[in-house]
Amino acid sequence: MARKKLKGKGPSFRSFNVVYVDGTISSNRRVDSSLLDVSFGDDIDELVKDAILEQDKQIAERSGQSRGEIKSIKPV
Repeated sequence: MARKKLKGKGPSFRSFNVVYVDGTISSNRRVDSSLLDVSFGDDIDELVKDAILEQDKQIAERSGQSRGEIKSIKPV
């Protein structure tokens, strides 16, 4: 008898659309689910914003161009 195929875990990230103050839109920004642990009472929105700001900082270091201030973040 054949063994059942094991199912892998689902994606370990969540996607968000980010709108910047200057009107620029960044779609489907991925944030690792492990960074969104709210067990310590942190607000999920603040955790997402912090993770995206860190990504923006890394992108700015590589490209030499910084992103503007974040206006809103919405889950996809």
